[in-house]
Amino acid sequence: MRFEIPEIVISDNSTQFIDKQFREYLEGLSILQKFISIEHRQTNGQVEAANKIILKGLKKMLDKSKGSWADEFGSVLWSYRTSLQTSTEESHFRITYGFEVVIPIEVGQSSPRRTLGGHDEDTE
Repeated sequence: MRFEIPEIVISDNSTQFIDKQFREYLEGLSILQKFISIEHRQTNGQVEAANKIILKGLKKMLDKSKGSWADEFGSVLWSYRTSLQTSTEESHFRITYGFEVVIPIEVGQSSPRRTLGGHDEDTE
């Protein structure tokens, strides 16, 4: 099983994380809650690094399209999640799901990956 209930949730002290209902939810699942200081960014370095990359991507997309950030957010996240990460030499998608993403252009085309994976229309 790839997805499991976490043992620990690490968050800042934002109101949504210190809310009584959220605490009770975590307790009900036996999840330990830890807090970090928002002033101490090193503690939350991976999240800050990811946010920086996502914001940079949004700025590039907005410069090109002159659209609203909400319209471009999905595309930027897709790019981030499917790009090879130098630290792991894997994409976030592959780490999460155990296989590489099938990009939209591949969906309607025959390919060895689709054929071997049982997703080729000719094999159905």
